[in-house]
Amino acid sequence: MAESAGKAAPFVPASGLYVTATPIGNAADISLRALNVLKHCDAIVAEDTRVTAKLLALYGISRPLLVYNDHNANAMRPKLLARLREGAKLALVSDAGTPLISDPGHKLVREAREQGSSVFPIPGASAVLAALTASGLPSDRFLFAGFLPAKAGERRTRLAELKTVPATLIFFESAQRLAQSLADMADLFGPREAAVARELTKLYEEVRSGTLPEIANL
Repeated sequence: MAESAGKAAPFVPASGLYVTATPIGNAADISLRALNVLKHCDAIVAEDTRVTAKLLALYGISRPLLVYNDHNANAMRPKLLARLREGAKLALVSDAGTPLISDPGHKLVREAREQGSSVFPIPGASAVLAALTASGLPSDRFLFAGFLPAKAGERRTRLAELKTVPATLIFFESAQRLAQSLADMADLFGPREAAVARELTKLYEEVRSGTLPEIANL
């Protein structure tokens, strides 16, 4: 007897590298497509396998985990590229959000493409876009500037370089350095409108907005 015409065919990913976004906080913020990739790939390439294992456990997924981060990237990248040449289906994930944002994944993607391997983006959560959309700041033009330097002099130099960029600027900053970075921004940028977002999508999510001097003095 023929199968019902309405029955969906099983998902079978093609060989290649799947750049897969994972939640930035709330575990429900993962796409159905991402779950399908994670369930059916040959292995998951993770920044920290302990973090990724927790997410996989929530959804009952069990796949081999491989570590790829700043510490082992140069040694691990050739091994991953070899597996891709052999036809493997690999899912690349970061600890949270979209891979390649402030991590070494871009080198793997670039070299995979150079050798002719397929690269598939599996979009999803992004702390950069979540913060921007909740901030109320102009979103028609923005620049993600990553982490600022830890040293005060280098940080102020970087900020001075960005001062005249005609766009909303987005930074990542640690809790320990946030106050000093905001003080430097207030000093160099003046009463520019700004927002600070923390714990996005989590229980204690918070977005504070105002001028830089106002936020720096909170």
